Amino acid sequence: MSEGPNPLPGLWPLVPSGATDWLLDLCGDGPTGFMPPAMPDAVWVLNAMYEHEQGPHDVSYDEYHQARLAEGSTQLHMVGSIGLDDVSIATGGGLGRARHPGPGWRRLRWAELARRTGDPMVPIGLMPSYRCFPSAEKEGSRPLSMIPPTEGSLDRETWNRLIAILVQYSPAGPETRCLAYYNPLTLGATDFDDLHVRAGRLGDTGLLYDQSDADFSPSNLWAADRSWVLCTDYDLWATKVAGSPALITALLNDSEIEAVRLPWAH
Repeated sequence: MSEGPNPLPGLWPLVPSGATDWLLDLCGDGPTGFMPPAMPDAVWVLNAMYEHEQGPHDVSYDEYHQARLAEGSTQLHMVGSIGLDDVSIATGGGLGRARHPGPGWRRLRWAELARRTGDPMVPIGLMPSYRCFPSAEKEGSRPLSMIPPTEGSLDRETWNRLIAILVQYSPAGPETRCLAYYNPLTLGATDFDDLHVRAGRLGDTGLLYDQSDADFSPSNLWAADRSWVLCTDYDLWATKVAGSPALITALLNDSEIEAVRLPWAH
């Protein structure tokens, strides 16, 4: 984050929470994000995951964590008198914003992992989440060589590319007026009544990622004319994009974004 005054309040001022009323009518309650139906089409944009080029591929996050506990290099996680490490598994993965981890890591496409494991990219009836790719796990924990997608937020590279495509398929381009909603869980779960909504330009959405009060991309981002809407649910590994067939086709055909149709979650 850059030093100096935060430009977000000026370019993306807060607006009354009633701006989400149409989403409430369309989708129902949105404590983790307002999930829209197809408008008239929809697709799921998958969060990025990464794999280290040299492993270790045979050690899980939980095995590594338990080894560190045994050698005393990390502390037990306690809640009262209960040791969480005794009743839980370190699965790998995280919550909130993410980006490419740097040298030695490469993006691991969902389609590649599906071919490798024999698992479907998303099991029938489910949405993209921690329940995907059970065959890649060892006793519920993922390989230490893999960084799974985070929950609740697009990764930076996917966010940037998605915004670029939205600019192309919005009539006003970067001048398109948009609104952004952050669900209460992204802001510390302190206020479930006065919803946090901001309004600004599509061309200024970089601020929503870099300068936000939340460590998440918006739970919902939509064009003021309601021609498209995004939902990044707090509990999922992907963002649903609802909009025109042309927009959805562009996302499916893009070489950087990985997107899938889910007929049971269309």
